[in-house]
Amino acid sequence: MRQWKRYGWVGLAAVVVVGCDDEKQPWRLENEPVQQAARLESFEGCESLEAFIEDAAAKRMRGIVESGRPRSWWWGGGMPLPNMGGQPEDDGSGGGAPREPGDYTGTNNQVTGVHEADFVQNDGNTLFVLSGPRLYVHRSWPAEQLTLAATMEVQGWPQEMLYDKERRRLVITSQVDDGRPGQPSLWAGDSMMGAPMYCEGFACGAGRGDTLKVTVVDVSNLSSPQVTRQLFLPGTYLSARRVDGAVRLVLSDNFRWPDGVRFHPEYSRELYEDRDRLNAAIDALIVTNEKLIREQSLGGWVPSGRSVAADGRVTPLPFSCSDFYRPNASSGLGFVTVVSLDLDAQGDATEPGRTSVVSAPGQVYASVESLYLAVGHWWWWPEPNQTDYTYLHKFDIREPSRATYVGSGTVQGSLVNQFAMDEHEGVLRVATTVTTRTDDGNGGTVSVPGGVGTTSRVVTFAERDGGLKELGRSEDLAPGERIFSARFVGKRGYVVTFLQKDPLFTFDLSDPTHPRKVGALNVPGFSTYIHPLGDTHLLTFGEDRDLDGGWTSRALKVSLFDVRDLSAPKEAFTHRVGTVSSSSEALYEHKAFNFFPSKGLLAVPFMDWGQGSGDYWQGFTSELRVFRVDTAAGITPVGAVSMKDLYQRVNQNRWSWYWTPFVRRSVMADDYVYAISDAGVRVAKAPSLETPVATTYFQPPWR
Repeated sequence: MRQWKRYGWVGLAAVVVVGCDDEKQPWRLENEPVQQAARLESFEGCESLEAFIEDAAAKRMRGIVESGRPRSWWWGGGMPLPNMGGQPEDDGSGGGAPREPGDYTGTNNQVTGVHEADFVQNDGNTLFVLSGPRLYVHRSWPAEQLTLAATMEVQGWPQEMLYDKERRRLVITSQVDDGRPGQPSLWAGDSMMGAPMYCEGFACGAGRGDTLKVTVVDVSNLSSPQVTRQLFLPGTYLSARRVDGAVRLVLSDNFRWPDGVRFHPEYSRELYEDRDRLNAAIDALIVTNEKLIREQSLGGWVPSGRSVAADGRVTPLPFSCSDFYRPNASSGLGFVTVVSLDLDAQGDATEPGRTSVVSAPGQVYASVESLYLAVGHWWWWPEPNQTDYTYLHKFDIREPSRATYVGSGTVQGSLVNQFAMDEHEGVLRVATTVTTRTDDGNGGTVSVPGGVGTTSRVVTFAERDGGLKELGRSEDLAPGERIFSARFVGKRGYVVTFLQKDPLFTFDLSDPTHPRKVGALNVPGFSTYIHPLGDTHLLTFGEDRDLDGGWTSRALKVSLFDVRDLSAPKEAFTHRVGTVSSSSEALYEHKAFNFFPSKGLLAVPFMDWGQGSGDYWQGFTSELRVFRVDTAAGITPVGAVSMKDLYQRVNQNRWSWYWTPFVRRSVMADDYVYAISDAGVRVAKAPSLETPVATTYFQPPWR
């Protein structure tokens, strides 16, 4: 469904371009040019902020409504498809702290010292898990004594959390529905140009409340966690980072159209069969909509938040217009806000800092000192020879209570994920795939996958004259393919692209003005995650495929690459896992990939469906697979911690798209391995993984 949404309307736009050369297109908004000198500009005051928001909303509304005008490509041969959805309405140790494990794993963070949020947090003695609407607090060491110390209800639908062991604080994010007025739009690219989203029948409200709740919890006493503060901020959760006691929460918010705004005239067959009447109705609707947009107050577009103290006192959190920025380029409707929360603030009462950009969201990357937001250029319509661009916005986060805008830059192409960015010695390195829409020969374009030309490169940037200026770029890589994974390690870079084979490209980044590809290796399949083992080897996870890129022999694979000689990388070892139907969250979520350096162990979630004899459970597998990784001896299976029975324990008809009891995460401590799912936690000792020593069970969210 997501792919249909992403490409369906764009594909329709491409058809429209082809079929309407002979008539005027007043409905078709002109694409805005790419800004090579991108920047964010502050507002002079609240009046200019409101005017900018309303101008952007009115323009987007006109584009959506105008697209419903009658055109010859369908007239007489059918009717347009107007949206028929209607209007959206103690120390916790129990008398003596247990001995800590000698070593243990935590969240798989991209940058050392920058802690990333996840639904699992661990400090060796304590294991925290968010599942459904609850926080589960475990005493996890000694492993044989794994016990559930406390359960705490979390308002709304929990997203992720950050844990500060030194301050004994959890920062939990959850989505709640505050019943905000207006019709929320979807982001540019996820629906028809930002029209309202309609959730009826899709249960999308379960995880998409209109307000982000931030709950700060004191977990000094594990058996009795205490909420010290709650923040309610308009928007939805994107990402979070922590550096020492400074927490950065990145959230996005929709443009909320005023009640009464409609994006198509009310349907009747007579109206849609009369071109003149339909055109007149569209003209009138645009006038009515724009009046409603201009009449909505700034508070309707950007509502205030609130803070709730431990004693229940509620304090408003009004926004400041001086904290908002507008891009000088087209980057979609919406708001992206970086919230700065200082856990060392006295009494947990200091108002959080907020820095907002009037833009659609994008990829988030953070180093110890900087946070980057990468947002794609918004094209109204595909055109021949059009290419994608991304705007890079840098914020200084050295001050715990503030994110300060530094400057912006422009890079051609798009980024696969946060690992496509990395900051080293003041230089930002970016791995990007450049997509060019091809001419179909009829004066239009083809914009769906397969109708584009692609190439990839690495580009470097540095802060110069108040902006991010390009220092250098590599040669173009792998025409016709796109980046599936990237990783930067010190002065080295690694990029994996894919079409039919998996080329691993190695880069020498010692001269930022001349990022240089020095080696390449082709192997079947592709890697979606790259994990560095020092400067000599890469441990990767991905899929094995036929040489033609097909699915007939598909399986998951773990690979070990020798990159001691950058000019001649080698696939030292590879290990296939599962069948054509196998799956793992580690394919698309790096936090599910868990490597334990001191023990040389790798743990990844694994799911598969084998050939059963009519019994679903006979062929079903849900487990944590564990491997021993040695750069000399290779990749050796150690065993698996099965969670199949937790799946069976929860009836099939009670699963949902937002809660399923398959294995999702893991923790390792000394010789023990913990498998974690939405349904519970199980621990076993390596290499006796098939014999668990303890299990805790969670309640389904609909008990």
